Amino acid sequence: MAEGAAAGEKVTAGAPKREEWSSRAAFYFAAVGAAVGFGNVWRFPGLCVTYGGGAFFVPYLLALFLVGIPLTILEIGFGQFFQTGDIGVFGGFHPRLRGVGLSSVACGFMLLPYYAVLIAWVINAFFDSFSNNAPWDNPNLDGTMAVNYFIDEIIGAETLPADGTPTRVDGKNVGYSFLVWLMMYIACAVGIKASGRLTFFTMGFPIVLLFVFLGTGLTMEGSSDGIKAYIGVWDMGVLRTQGQVWSVACSQVFFSIGLTFGIMTAYGSHCPRGEPAVLNSCVIAISNSMFSIISGFAIFAALGHLAFLEGVEVTDLSFSGFALVFGTWPVVLNTLPGGAHWVRLVFCNLILLGMDSAFAFLEAMVTVLQDTRYFKDTPKHLLLLLPVTIGWLFSIIYCTDAGLNFLDVVDFYINFVMIIVGFFEAFGSGWAYGMVHQTKLLGTAPVVAYVGANFLSVFVGCALWFGVKGEHAVWSGFVGLISTYSCGIAITTLYLSKRLAQDGNYTWETIWWELSFGNIVRLRNRIQPVIGAVPFLWCFLIKQFIPQILIILFINLATSETENGDPLFGNYGGYEKQPFQALGILSFVFTLVIVIIGVIFPKIYETLALAQVDDYDANDDAEPAVLSHTSIVPGSKELVHQPQQAYPGYPQQTYGYPQPGYGGYPQQAYGGYPRQQGTMMMPQTNYQPGMMQGPQMQW
Repeated sequence: MAEGAAAGEKVTAGAPKREEWSSRAAFYFAAVGAAVGFGNVWRFPGLCVTYGGGAFFVPYLLALFLVGIPLTILEIGFGQFFQTGDIGVFGGFHPRLRGVGLSSVACGFMLLPYYAVLIAWVINAFFDSFSNNAPWDNPNLDGTMAVNYFIDEIIGAETLPADGTPTRVDGKNVGYSFLVWLMMYIACAVGIKASGRLTFFTMGFPIVLLFVFLGTGLTMEGSSDGIKAYIGVWDMGVLRTQGQVWSVACSQVFFSIGLTFGIMTAYGSHCPRGEPAVLNSCVIAISNSMFSIISGFAIFAALGHLAFLEGVEVTDLSFSGFALVFGTWPVVLNTLPGGAHWVRLVFCNLILLGMDSAFAFLEAMVTVLQDTRYFKDTPKHLLLLLPVTIGWLFSIIYCTDAGLNFLDVVDFYINFVMIIVGFFEAFGSGWAYGMVHQTKLLGTAPVVAYVGANFLSVFVGCALWFGVKGEHAVWSGFVGLISTYSCGIAITTLYLSKRLAQDGNYTWETIWWELSFGNIVRLRNRIQPVIGAVPFLWCFLIKQFIPQILIILFINLATSETENGDPLFGNYGGYEKQPFQALGILSFVFTLVIVIIGVIFPKIYETLALAQVDDYDANDDAEPAVLSHTSIVPGSKELVHQPQQAYPGYPQQTYGYPQPGYGGYPQQAYGGYPRQQGTMMMPQTNYQPGMMQGPQMQW
């Protein structure tokens, strides 16, 4: 199939085909490797420590199944369908949404510099373990000593002043950071096929090591106390008294799977278009969560033994975050015969886990760059030099003696970025897609009223939930939400009644169906013939649940308070306003500005559109519906892209490959909803019940 042409444009047969994974197994290992990283090994167990042990599983699992998996389907499925990265995908929904795709890539680029330095610190610790400076031969080593060694000697924070601001750059970490970026460069430059095969080791070996560490930890004395603290104690009161746990659980799902960074879209774009996207998404998301949960058992088994060694309760060990790993596993494994070698094995495990995720972040950026008009013909090994060089330079700020402080702050504000990008992704596909067409069918007033009913009610509810103090805040929020929603629905019904009087083709059932689900169901019907069956539940969650709940979670996190009663946003961790809070807030504002610019000035990002995606006409609000088919010009070796129309009244989008679809037969009617008759420009096979016969290649 030929790529890189717009409608009516000729492409020489044999044009380069988009590189694909060598096998589905390679895709699984690469995508799970991208998802599984430091967030699984120390962030997830650390959150369990902070938020009530097993109680954290409640918001985590709800976020996984109700938000995480549907967004994974969205990213992988549409990357696979459009065969492009995030900018092309959301530009395919609407030209004003290209900024959403760009913001997701920006989110990944903000995270990758500090993620690379995390890996650099582990590499530093690995090589330093061979020196006399390492504490691993100390028979009296405890968790506090191990953590202090890592912070002072490896990170270089021993020179940090009381205010926590940087005073120097650690040259050793700068060098190891360069090594990490060099490894990322090589892994991405060799191509998807080679890097996919590489993940059989870089992902497979850490899985083996995880079970080795788990088995070793479970055999140690005191491990059962650690497991009890992990899964046996459920402090459910945390879910009520620490409301930010719900937002943190959602952002953990995003961070862990790799959502809102453009990773899954990029990886999906290298799948064959006919792959079962829903199955693949579920396998990846659930595998990632299983790794997190099993890692928690391994970590807490080690915590239990460490508490036994120190003669304290597990809950008295004040380790969280990365200290949860470096203060437990190295100390516990150091007690075994050949302890230093076990410690080095831990470092190797962490390096491999981190590198898989780092490869994925970089691959997402390069995929977007390769799919632009500027760089579509640039060799990948040359194109990689741009993000690698810039990323390494940004990494230097984390190589200072205040690097851990910068990392902690930016990592916190990335939570806001992930949630807001996730909202824009769901809103773009569930609401913005097809909105203009709905206004043509139903009128502008009912569509706007329905949007207001759904989102204004959420803001009113949040204002009462998080703005009113006292025991009645929760109930007042629900009353405000339901009352506002009811008023909005009443106004919408009034406008729809006028439309019913004008158009006899609708009934109350069908007109409400069109308003509530018409656009998202058409989007599902557009992609199903290519990526496989997509359940209606996905449509419901993407439109009627995820955008609304992400607004609530965002405001919930933003209005959370510190121990001193100050807003958490702008006062996180007690760090100074300058430079720490300012850098974190700037990361969030930068992402928001990218999206707003794209909405207001869509032409600015037009040059970032895919070469194989036809530009929209002068009407910016036109939206794509179906793909073109491709035919061979008689007597030539060239492919010509011939657009076709499915929904009368708005221009179509064309691609450089034949599109299986609804073969020209009348579209499915939903509860009496007027059918949209597709037109076809090639001979068709007659439609039979239960058969989806797509267009045939015309030779």
